[in-house]
Formats: sequence, structure tokens, C-alpha cells
Amino acid sequence: MASRHALQEQNRALGVTKQKNMAVAQVAGQNKSRRALGDIGNLVTLRPLDGKQLPARPVTRSFCAQLLANAQKEAAENKKKPLTLNAAENKKVVVPQPKKKATVKPKQEAIPQNVEVIEISPDTVEEQKPKASSARKKKPQSSLTSTLTARSKAACGLDYKPVLRNVVDIDAQDIDNELAAVEYVEDIYKFYKLAEKESMVHDYMPCQREINDKMRAILIDWLIEVHNKFELSNEALYLTINIVDRFLAAEPVARRELQCVGMSAMLIASKYEEIWAPEVNDFIQISDRAYEHRHVLVMEKRILGRLEWNLTLPTPYVFLTRFIKAAGQQDITMENMVYFYAELGIMNYEMIRFSPSMMAAGAVYAARSTLHKVQVWHDTLEMHTGYKEAQVLECAKLMVLFHSIAKDDEKRRVIYKKYSNGIRGAVALYPPAKGLLAQAVGPSS
Repeated sequence: MASRHALQEQNRALGVTKQKNMAVAQVAGQNKSRRALGDIGNLVTLRPLDGKQLPARPVTRSFCAQLLANAQKEAAENKKKPLTLNAAENKKVVVPQPKKKATVKPKQEAIPQNVEVIEISPDTVEEQKPKASSARKKKPQSSLTSTLTARSKAACGLDYKPVLRNVVDIDAQDIDNELAAVEYVEDIYKFYKLAEKESMVHDYMPCQREINDKMRAILIDWLIEVHNKFELSNEALYLTINIVDRFLAAEPVARRELQCVGMSAMLIASKYEEIWAPEVNDFIQISDRAYEHRHVLVMEKRILGRLEWNLTLPTPYVFLTRFIKAAGQQDITMENMVYFYAELGIMNYEMIRFSPSMMAAGAVYAARSTLHKVQVWHDTLEMHTGYKEAQVLECAKLMVLFHSIAKDDEKRRVIYKKYSNGIRGAVALYPPAKGLLAQAVGPSS
């Protein structure tokens, strides 16, 4: 019994000792953590304000007032710079200033009394530099390509622009328009002039056994009506006519397949130029179901195979937009008249011997002659088209002749009706240019 009592007393003593050790360890851990936080540097010893020593405490927002009082007192004693404000918290914060070594200033020369002396610190000089540069106007910078091209032309002694007196810069208004590509537009149209020679179509009607130029004109007239019905873009129309002519020049076509060739060509052009192209069923319905679905698809594959999928080439519409801009004094009547003559040109087979740029230039000349412009062909048109007035005259005469007979042609009156509408200015109702009509050359047919 005595031994059991002694054992209980011993265990009780061990438990009390363990509790004391745990309490001591906890207090030591707290003291250790506090010492670790004290190393961060957030404990500030304040100078007594009322003669009493204040205990150390961390810096808080409410404690900044006491810091400010101490800092102002030190600034008054040491003659330091005034305090700066912290914009984030709208509180004044002490900005420590490094001690500067004493420097011996050189003797300054006598300054007249009337002269105002302005001292500029290094900080103000650095701030004024960007202001001076921003105040300057930015000079237009040319691209590296245009610079190298100009240097190459100057080194080779090449001058592509003819020496003309009254040439107007038609791209001056688009200098800030990045989509206009002002720096490259002249080179682009020089490339078009070279590319159109490779894609021109020769006289192919002698190779066709079952069709002739009148059937082609009726087909083009119908395609223009379909184009107007579907409200397609002008690019799709001119590309359609180009595809038809190139395919007919490549292989003979039966008479019953001619309309299917036109439908498939417009389907291809719509897929190439339009965002939402008409479907095959739309063409079948508009042709009064003269062909089936498979006929159009087979012809489409046949055309693409014969043309080797080459659809990127300059059409008359590419040059029309540029030449109308070069004509100057653009108005809606003048623009509609140019497109009227251009569509008359692509419908008639006699115009196939002219290049696309020549047809566009002839349409502009015929339109300006019909509207009785003061100067039909000026230096700006000559420079941008690359043709003189004598070169364009023959093409313009034929277009004026087609205008004079369009009213009486009952089988091919779609273009005349289209441009007799007030929406397009009723330009077809204008009398043809009598001066050109007297010298016009009749169609070969």
C-alpha cells in the first residue's frame, strides 16, 4: 500500500513538471516570434513629446501624426527640404534625404540687374526633353520598300512618270487611310498593266462551231440581269464575263451548254468575290430549270480544270475605280455613266480585242464626252491610265455607237433598262456624244 501511494505521488509530480515545461516552452516560443517580428524594422522609438518616454509600437496610419511632428521638428533643426505628400493615402510621409558632401562653388561673374536668372535642376531638364519632342510635328515617314524602290530608279536612271504639267495628286486625301495603300498603289497598277497582257483573250469565235457573237451577247445580257436580281457586287459581274470568255477561248462549247457555262461561271465568281454566294438551286430556278443540279456542278469542275483555277487577274472593274478617281470632279452621274459604257463594252464581242485597261479608259472618255465636260482628257488621266487621247479614241467611239443603238435592240435591252432607272441617274437616257458619233466605226457583225 505504501509503495502504491508513493507511485501515485511520483506520477503527480511528473505531470506537474511536464505542464510547467510546456508553459515555459510556449512563453519562449512567443518571445522568440516577437523577436523575429522585431527584426523586420516596424518598431519605431518616438521622441518624447511631453517629457515621457513612449513605448515602441508599430507604425500605423493613426500613428503618423506623431511621426509628422517629430519629422517637422527635425526638419526645422537641420534645415531640410519640406515634406512631400503621399498621393495614395493623402498623408504626409517623411522622405529621407541623403547627406551631400560639401562642394566648393566657383565664383560667379557679375550679372546685370536687368537680366533674369533661371536655375534649372537636372530633373526639370529631363522633363522638358519629351515635351519639346512632342511639340514638334511628326514628319510623314515612307516605308522601306518605297525608299529602296526610289533609290533603285534613281540609280538606274528610270523615270516611269511622264513629264506633265497639270497633274493632280489623286491620293492626297487618302494619305492617312491605311487601306488605300497610297505608297504602293502606283506599283500595284503597274503590275495590273503587265498582268492583263497575259490574261487577254484572243478572237475565239472562229473556233466555235455552234455559237456566235450574238449568242454570246444574249448570254451576257442575261447574266447582267441575273447579277442585278441577286444583287451581287460589280467585281463578281466582271469576273464572270472574264471566266466565260477564257473558257470559250480554251475549248468549243455546244449551244445547249452555253447558258450552263454562264451559270457556272457566275457561281464561281460569286464564291470568289461574295461573302454569301447564291446556291446552285437559285441558279436552277432562275434558269427555269433548264439544267439539273449535277449539270451545274460538272460544268463548274470543267471550267476550273480548264482555267487551272486561275481566278486572280485584273478585270476592267479594277481599272474603272482608279480611272474614275483620276477623272476628278467625281459625281454620281459621271460614275453611273462610266459603268453604263463599260457594261455595253463587255456585252459586245467587238470589244474583246481591247485590253481591260483600255476598255476602262474608253468608258471614262465616252462618259466625259457625253456629259460635255470642259476638258475630256487631261494630264492626270493620261498619267494614271498610261494612254494618250488618240489611243483611247477608237474604243470610246465604239462605246458611243453601242449607246446609240441600245434603245432599239429589243433582244439586248437589259443594260439600257438598268441604267434608265432613276436609281442609277437615268444615264442611258442622255443623248450620245454627237462629236464622237459622227466618226464612230460600226460593229464588225
